Amino acid sequence: MSGYPKEFIANSAAKSGIQTSWITSCQTTTDTITLAIPKEFEGPGLHHSPEDLYAEALLNCFVATFKFAAEKSLLNFHELKAQCRLVVDLNESRAPWMKEAHFTIEINGIEKLDRAQRLVEKVKQNCLILNSVATHKFFEIYLNGEKA
Repeated sequence: MSGYPKEFIANSAAKSGIQTSWITSCQTTTDTITLAIPKEFEGPGLHHSPEDLYAEALLNCFVATFKFAAEKSLLNFHELKAQCRLVVDLNESRAPWMKEAHFTIEINGIEKLDRAQRLVEKVKQNCLILNSVATHKFFEIYLNGEKA
């Protein structure tokens, strides 16, 4: 792995009004993502919201970190399915925050279950984005169909 620090740049362009969507992009691709304020916050919905991107970032950091760790540990698996349910609520000061992230992770076709269990625990402890947020994290892990 190359050294630290690393830098990532994101860009957005938006027009006035909560009913209008906007675009965002990053330095590593020409793809853009259209965003909109979710219906829960009086927007139109219909596109990714910042809350969606937050949940996706948490979830996909776990997926990417597991894939990396599995590759380095020579652990083969057939498929990893993952879901994150994000709970937005008010904190003690009545300010909104991303309170909880509930993860359901299913990994199937694992050859070495004990190694997979150790890797899952290692990933939960070492995932860059998961370690960077105050959101409470809860995991439900299934390995080859059995709850771990």
